[in-house]
Amino acid sequence: MNANAVLGGREAVEIDIPARMDRLPWSRLHRLIVLALGVTWVLDGLEVTIVGALAPRLQDPGALGLSDADIGALASAYLIGAVGGALGFGWLTDRLGRRLIFFTTLGVYIVGVLFSAFAWDFWSLALFRLITGVGIGGEYAAINSAIDELMPARLRGRIAIIINGSFWAGAGVGALASVVLLDSGWFSVDLGWRLGFGLGAVLGLLILFTRRHVPESPRWLACHDRIEEGEAVVADIERRIEAETGETLPPARGSLKIHPARTFGFGVIFRAIFGVYRGRSALVLALMIAQAFLYNAVFFTYGLILTKFYAVEAAHVGLYLVPFAFGNVIGPLVLGPLFDTVGRRKMICLTYVVSGLLLLVTGWLFAQGALTAVTQTLAWSVIFFFASAAASSAYLTASEAFPLEVRALAIAVFYAIGTGLGGVVAPYVFGVLIGGGQPWPIFLGYAGAALLMIGAGAAALVWGIDAEGKSLEDVADPLSKAA
Repeated sequence: MNANAVLGGREAVEIDIPARMDRLPWSRLHRLIVLALGVTWVLDGLEVTIVGALAPRLQDPGALGLSDADIGALASAYLIGAVGGALGFGWLTDRLGRRLIFFTTLGVYIVGVLFSAFAWDFWSLALFRLITGVGIGGEYAAINSAIDELMPARLRGRIAIIINGSFWAGAGVGALASVVLLDSGWFSVDLGWRLGFGLGAVLGLLILFTRRHVPESPRWLACHDRIEEGEAVVADIERRIEAETGETLPPARGSLKIHPARTFGFGVIFRAIFGVYRGRSALVLALMIAQAFLYNAVFFTYGLILTKFYAVEAAHVGLYLVPFAFGNVIGPLVLGPLFDTVGRRKMICLTYVVSGLLLLVTGWLFAQGALTAVTQTLAWSVIFFFASAAASSAYLTASEAFPLEVRALAIAVFYAIGTGLGGVVAPYVFGVLIGGGQPWPIFLGYAGAALLMIGAGAAALVWGIDAEGKSLEDVADPLSKAA
């Protein structure tokens, strides 16, 4: 795409910001960025785990008296909000910057989760869950963009995989917290679940303060005609790292000529996503739909499977979520570095295909009645050891595959489509299937999720991108790049 045609012939400017960022050593600043931004996924994991673990309690007449279908609909409301939030805030992230939006979206999340603690019926809780989802959905676009643009190229893959996998650290905390919150000896039937939502609001406020130390993406600043600000951000980062290490950084190698512009029109944006990069778009869509259907099919109905088919007490569901969350956390930690060494395509294929095959086997054993609550949980834990890294790689692919100027919106669009087709539908469908009380229809649902994963993995092997170790600007030329 010719930058002069797009941007009206603006004078080209040569920058070395990407090369300077990519040659940086790992530092305290990078750890701070990972903590302040990556903790979003911890919050998301806390959120959905508490709802999943508390689902049986919400069905208690002493709480809200919800039905199986209501529980599935709550999950769908949350995901619908996440879709809308991703699209709206994704566009704003590319237009107004990463930093402003990741403050705003966290604020929306805090409001939604706090109000959820005061819900009085299904409809009020559904509305507040939708608002919470808007905040989390916006976070996905802003945070993934910022992290990829602030991390060195040689480490970008593992960091993105591990950060996205940190969702399950929150899930583990939520699982343990739910055991206490559901203990009638500690809290009444209608109080414990409310405190669970309140916990999310408190944690969100704490995180809000840590983000003030995270800089704006200098890459974004440069391409949006704020080159001096971008240069200042990089220079400050370099000074801090040199003071930390006591060594002078090596000179950056490589530069880039761009035609900076304040804004980029929708025509330019969508021609890039669905025109020049339509092959990458198809791949990202397949990855997003498959992982969203798999995760939301299993996780949002986790408590219902345990209570209805294995007679697990509602108050003990959280204990079964802990090993499941552990497998999801360990998977990205163990497999994440391989995405930078073995390579993106091979590892995406491996994690998707293995997840799908294991789910087929587990689903068949479930339908045969060959599993117990413990063995079912162990089987899910093994599946999601691989599936957690697979799901994280979908977001990594979306954030790497497209130009900087449309990165956040591209993440948002494919998150929205994938979640809409795979995520919003799955919790409701599985809620209805579980409500029917028969295992074989549930197995067919699992089989569908497995086939989606296997197909997406095969597509990644054939049409994936070898982005390991490469600068973002080498993986996808900025729209502002000079011809």
